Amino acid sequence: MSRTEVSRPDTVELVRTDPARPPVAVIDRSPMTTGKKMVFAAIALVAAVAWAIIAFVRGEEVNARWFVIAAIGTYIIGYRFYARLIEYKVVRPRDDRATPAEVYRNGKDYDPTDRRVLFGHHFAAIAGAGPLVGPVLATQMGYLPSLIWIVIGGVLAGAVQDYLVMTLSIRRRGRSLGQMVRDEMGTVGGAAGLIGVFAIMIIIIAVLGLVVVNALAESPWGVFSIAMTIPIALFMGVYLRYIRPGKVSEVSAIGVALLLLAIVAGGWVNGSAWGQEYLTLSKVTLAWLLIAYGFAASVLPVWLLLAPRDYLSTYMKVGTIALLAVGILWVGPTVQAPAVSQFALAGTGPAFAGKLFPFLFITIACGALSGFHSLISSGTTPKMLEKESQARIIGYGGMLTESFVAVMALVTAVVIDQHLYFVMNAPEAVTGGTPQTAAAYVNGLGLGAADTTPEQIAAAAQSVGEESIISRTGGAPTLAFGMSQVFASALGGDALKAFWYHFAIMFEALFILTTVDAGTRVARFMLTDTLGNLGGGFKKFRDPSWRVGAWVASAVVVGLWGAILLMGVTDPLGGINTLFPLFGIANQLLAAIALTLVFVVVMKKGLFRWAWIPGLPLAWDLVVTMTASYQKVFSDDPAIGYWSQNRRFVAAREAGETSLGTATDPAAMDAVIRNTYIQTTLQALFALLVLAVFVVGMVVVVRAVRAGGLPTSEEGDEPSHRFAPSGLSATPLEKEIEAEWLRVDPEGVFHGAQGHARDREAAR
Repeated sequence: MSRTEVSRPDTVELVRTDPARPPVAVIDRSPMTTGKKMVFAAIALVAAVAWAIIAFVRGEEVNARWFVIAAIGTYIIGYRFYARLIEYKVVRPRDDRATPAEVYRNGKDYDPTDRRVLFGHHFAAIAGAGPLVGPVLATQMGYLPSLIWIVIGGVLAGAVQDYLVMTLSIRRRGRSLGQMVRDEMGTVGGAAGLIGVFAIMIIIIAVLGLVVVNALAESPWGVFSIAMTIPIALFMGVYLRYIRPGKVSEVSAIGVALLLLAIVAGGWVNGSAWGQEYLTLSKVTLAWLLIAYGFAASVLPVWLLLAPRDYLSTYMKVGTIALLAVGILWVGPTVQAPAVSQFALAGTGPAFAGKLFPFLFITIACGALSGFHSLISSGTTPKMLEKESQARIIGYGGMLTESFVAVMALVTAVVIDQHLYFVMNAPEAVTGGTPQTAAAYVNGLGLGAADTTPEQIAAAAQSVGEESIISRTGGAPTLAFGMSQVFASALGGDALKAFWYHFAIMFEALFILTTVDAGTRVARFMLTDTLGNLGGGFKKFRDPSWRVGAWVASAVVVGLWGAILLMGVTDPLGGINTLFPLFGIANQLLAAIALTLVFVVVMKKGLFRWAWIPGLPLAWDLVVTMTASYQKVFSDDPAIGYWSQNRRFVAAREAGETSLGTATDPAAMDAVIRNTYIQTTLQALFALLVLAVFVVGMVVVVRAVRAGGLPTSEEGDEPSHRFAPSGLSATPLEKEIEAEWLRVDPEGVFHGAQGHARDREAAR
C-alpha cells in the first residue's frame, strides 16, 4: 500500500522507529508567534489585576468574579510556561519510547487508553471529596490565604508532584510509589515508604468510603443515580472496545445523555413509593455494597468499568463546575467572608481548631497538594498512558483542573451569609441544634455583620427542602447550599433552589466513589509490589495482573478498609471515626514521601540545576506536616493535641466524672480515651516513617552530588509501535499521521504487545 508523505514546517520533526511504518512521534520546535505572545501577556495582565483587587482592595465589596478570573489566568500561564519548563528540563519525554501500557498490554491493568478517556479517569480518581470539602472548611480562616494556597499551591506544588511522579512510574513499568521508594533508596527507606504509604492509603480509602456512605444514607435519589453509572460505564467500555473502537466522541455523547437521564430519573424514583421503600438504605447496607463494588472495580479489566465510569463522572464534575463558574461570572455574587478572619490567628475556629499555619495547609490538601494524587499517578494512570508527552496534560493539567474545582468550592462558601456558614459548620455541642440556640451562638462570634435570627435560619433550611441546616458539618452541605444559591440566581430562581441543593449533594457522592474504586486498585498494586519483594513463591506477585495475586490482594485491601468502615458506621466513636482526624495530615505526609522520591531521582540523574522544582514544595510540605504533627501530639490545647485531650479525659474518669464535653456518658468518655491513644500513636508513627524516608533520601542525595549522579531504577528503552496526539485535541498534522496509521495498519497489528513480540522475535 502506498504511503502519503505528511506536510510539515521545517521546525517540525517526524520520528520513526521503523522506516516501513508511519511516524510514532512529532517533535515541534516552532517558536511562539508574536500574536500568541501578546495573548499570553494580556492573560497575565488581567490575572494580575484580579489578584491585586482580591488582595489589596479594602473598604469595598469584593466580587467573586475576580476569583474565577485570577484562577483561570494563573492556570493558563502556569501550564503554558512552568509546566513546559518542567517538561523540557526535567521530564524530557520521548514518544519514540514505548510506555508500559504499550509494552505490557494485557487488557487487564496495562492497556493503552485514549488520552481523553484517560484524562477523565485520572481527574475523577484524584478529585474526590478533598477539593470540595477542604476549601469550604478553610473558609473560617478567610478567603485570601485559602485562595492563594489553592491556586499558587496547585501550580507550584500539587501539579509538580502529580506530573513528576507519573513520569517516574511510566519509566519503571508503572511501579507503585512505595516500590519506587524502595528501588531508589534501598531497603531501609523502602520499608518505611512501603509501610507508611500502604497504611495511609487504607485510612484514606476508609475515610472516603465513610463520606460516600453518609452522603447516600436515606437518599433513594443518590443511590439510584450513582448505581446507574455502573451499567452505563460497562456499556461504554464494551462499546469502545468491540462495537465502535476509537469513537470516543460518539460514546461520550451517549454516556452523557444516559447519565443525565439517570439523574433526572433519580428525582422521580425519590418521589415514588417503591423508591422510598427499596432504595432507602441504611449505612451498614451501603457499606457492604461499597465493599463489594470496590472489590469488583479492582479486579475487572480497567477498560471495562474503572476507566469509562471515571470518564463519565468527569463529564458531570467538569460540566457542573464549568456551569458554576459561568453562573458566578453572570451573577457576580458579593464575597461575604473577610480576607483574613479573626480565627486565622486565634486558632479557635468553630469548624476546626488550629491557627492558619499550619492547619490551613492541612485542611486544604486536594486542590493544592495531595499525597493521594501520587498514588494514582503511580498506580492506574501510568499503566494506561499511550505516550510520554501526554503526561503533561493528564498529570499537570488534571491537577490544575482539580485546583479550579477547589476554587469554585471556596467561592460557594464565601458568598453565603457568614452567620449561616457557621450555623452549618459549627458542631451541635455549641449550636444547640435549634434555630434559637444557633442564632444566639453565631451572633456572639463577633462576625461584624448584622445579626441573624432564628426565623432566617429556619427559612434558609426550608428554601433547600431541608428540615434543618444546623450543624451540617463536613463541608458538603455548605458546598451544596452555596451552589444552590448561585444556580438559583442564574437558573430558575428560588423555585429550583431545593433541586440544586440535592443535586450538589448527589454530585459530590458520585465523585468520592470514583476515588474509592481507583484507590482500591492502587492499594492492590502496592500490596502486590510489597509481596513480590519477599522473593521465593511470592515472586509471582511482581506481575500486578497475575489473576490469583490480583484477587488475593484485592480481598486483603477491601477487607482492611471495609472492616474499619463497618466499625465506623456501627459505632459512632469507633472504626474509621477514630482515624478520621488523621486524614488531613496523613495525606500531606504522603505528599512528603512522593516529593522526596522525585527530589532523589532528579539528583541521581544529575539535574542539580533543576532540583529546586521538586525541592521547594518538598521543603514547604515537610515544614507544614512536621509542625502540624508535633502540635497534634504535644499541644497543651485539648482541642488540638491528642495527648492533651487524652490526659484531660483520663483525669476526669479518675475523678469519677460521667460526662465531659461531647462525651455524654462513661462509655463515650472511655471511647475518647481509647481513640486519642490510637491517634497519638499513629500520628507519631507516620511522622517518624516520613522522616526516615527523608533522611535516607538525603543520604542518597549526598552520594549523588559527590559522584555527579547515580544510576536509577529506570528501565531500558523499547521502541514504540503506535502514534497518539500529545494534547486533548489533535493538531492538523497529528490527525494526518493518525489517518496514515489507520491506512497502513487498520487492524492494529503492529500496536502494543504484538508489535513488541515481533521485534523480539526478529532480534533472535
